[in-house]
Amino acid sequence: MLPEQIDEVLLSEKIIQSRVAEMGRTLTQDYADSDLVIVGVLRGCFVFLADLIRHLDIPLEVETIAVMSYGDATKSSGHVRTMMDLQKDIQGRDVLVVQDVVDTGRTITYLLKTLAQRGPKSLRVCTLLDKPSRREVPVDPDYTGFEIPDRFVVGYGLDFAQKYRNLPYIGILREPLSFDDSQIALPLSLQGEAETPADAASEAKVEDSE
Repeated sequence: MLPEQIDEVLLSEKIIQSRVAEMGRTLTQDYADSDLVIVGVLRGCFVFLADLIRHLDIPLEVETIAVMSYGDATKSSGHVRTMMDLQKDIQGRDVLVVQDVVDTGRTITYLLKTLAQRGPKSLRVCTLLDKPSRREVPVDPDYTGFEIPDRFVVGYGLDFAQKYRNLPYIGILREPLSFDDSQIALPLSLQGEAETPADAASEAKVEDSE
């Protein structure tokens, strides 16, 4: 039985797990003999990241980063800054940025520019979900789990007001959505990019994962 606020299941647990395993096999081949550092974009990526790395049969290190975008309750200003940085130097390393959703493209563009300045050997993006219809900045992930329509989705690490992250599937949240705060700091990639139905933002979503 679905939670009351979930309109429908977009991606089932079985479908997600099958695709994540497939992505893991691809990454294992592509990064064989590489000095790999995976950078997870908090918070929305944590479930995907944990499952993905268990399908990588290669040596690797994991780092995390969190960024924030400022705006009002329904829309990001597009200004992004780092809230929690990497602990290790990535110069000369193969870096794979892992996030939950590429939405407008603003957050991932900021991250790629920021990380590129640190001299990695290579820099690529792996996202579970991609919403190309919402793109404001041209960016194409190197690895994509699923391309989805412009709907507000939750589950498998993605949230609305910090709820629903624990759902094993990805579901579409029923509208209308409510958000009380009128002026807040929106922690964008504390989820990856934001999923915003009608541009509604979750505590940390207005681009999320971007």
